Amino acid sequence: MTRFRVNAFGISADGFGAGAEQSLDNPMGVGGLAMHGWAFETKTFRAMHGGESGSTGVDEEFAARSFENVGAWILGRNMFGPVRGSWGDESWKGWWGDTPPYHVPVFVLTHYERPPLEMKGGTTFYFVTEGIEEAAKRAAAAAGGRDVRIGGGVSTVQQYLKAGVIDEMHLVVSPVLLGAGEKFFGNLDLVKMGFRVTRHVMSEKVMHVVMERKR
Repeated sequence: MTRFRVNAFGISADGFGAGAEQSLDNPMGVGGLAMHGWAFETKTFRAMHGGESGSTGVDEEFAARSFENVGAWILGRNMFGPVRGSWGDESWKGWWGDTPPYHVPVFVLTHYERPPLEMKGGTTFYFVTEGIEEAAKRAAAAAGGRDVRIGGGVSTVQQYLKAGVIDEMHLVVSPVLLGAGEKFFGNLDLVKMGFRVTRHVMSEKVMHVVMERKR
C-alpha cells in the first residue's frame, strides 16, 4: 500500500525548517544549509552526486532509508527553484543539473502551468496547478504501490499534515540556530493528528526523530 512520507527533513534547534531570504545563492535560506551538513558526508549523498566513499554510520542509515521504496515525489514550488510568478522562458530546470537525484516522477505544486519536464536518469517533473489533493492523487498513481515522498518545503509539509495525508515523518534536528525563517510546527497539534514518536536516535551531529500516524 502506498504511504506518504517525509524523510530527512531538517529542523533547526529553534524550530525553523528553512532560513529566511531564499535565493539562488541560498536555496535553503540564509543559514539553512547548515541544517543538512549531516547528510552531505553520507555515502548515499555522495553517490547521488557522483562521489565515492562517505560515512556509513547512523546518518547514512537514515539517508539510505529515505530513498527506499519511493515511487514518486511531491515538491513545493520553492523546492524546485527560486523563480517566482510565471515561468517566463522556462529555462530553469531545477537546482540539480541535468540529472536530478529523484529518478522517478516528481510532482511540483504551482499556480502557473508548465509542460512536463523530462530529465536524465528517469526523473520527469510534472507541474500541478489543481492543488495538493490532485498532486497526491497523481503521485500515488505514478508510484505504482510504492511510497510517495513529500520533499517540502515547510508550507507544503504543513498543508499535507493538515489534510491528514502524511503517514510518517522523519525529522532531523540539528544543533544550529537560524533566528528567522519558516517555523516548522506553527500551530500544528501532532498529537491530535494521531502522530507518535516511534524512534529517536542520536548521531554525532544530529538527532533523528521518526513519527508515525495511527490509521
